[in-house]
Amino acid sequence: MLHEVFIGLGSNSGDRYGYIDQAILELEKDVRVSVMGVSSFIEYQAENKPDDPVFVNGVLKIMTEFSPIELLAYTEEIERVLGRTDKGSYSQRTIDLDLLLYDSEIILEPELTIPHPLMHERDFVLEPLSEVAPEAYHPILDANAATLYRALKEGREI
Repeated sequence: MLHEVFIGLGSNSGDRYGYIDQAILELEKDVRVSVMGVSSFIEYQAENKPDDPVFVNGVLKIMTEFSPIELLAYTEEIERVLGRTDKGSYSQRTIDLDLLLYDSEIILEPELTIPHPLMHERDFVLEPLSEVAPEAYHPILDANAATLYRALKEGREI
């Protein structure tokens, strides 16, 4: 069975655009992943760290046969291959791959929370997500990406 998944990508170390391109290529190496959409990649200042290098962020829409936990393991392996060593910290990173949405599922596991718990608060997630899939549905907030992005820009809560 194929699942619709949205993955946030970010990099603020080294060849930022190169790392993002490499991450997409690594994802596509597995036959169980098909990239269906790629947002623009936008530069954003690191949250709460104005002295850190600027991030490049974007969102992918994929179709996959992976379960959520299998996909998490696969994306973490890609991060390791591309030089990320400190998953979970807010330090500089070559690549960051975050599972944002997986179908319309709500997943609350110790190692994985979907929808991503902070996505609705982050311009650098909602802007590219709204571009690649404005209809992408957040099952907890009962709103699509375009609505969430508009609310964030207007300073409204959903």
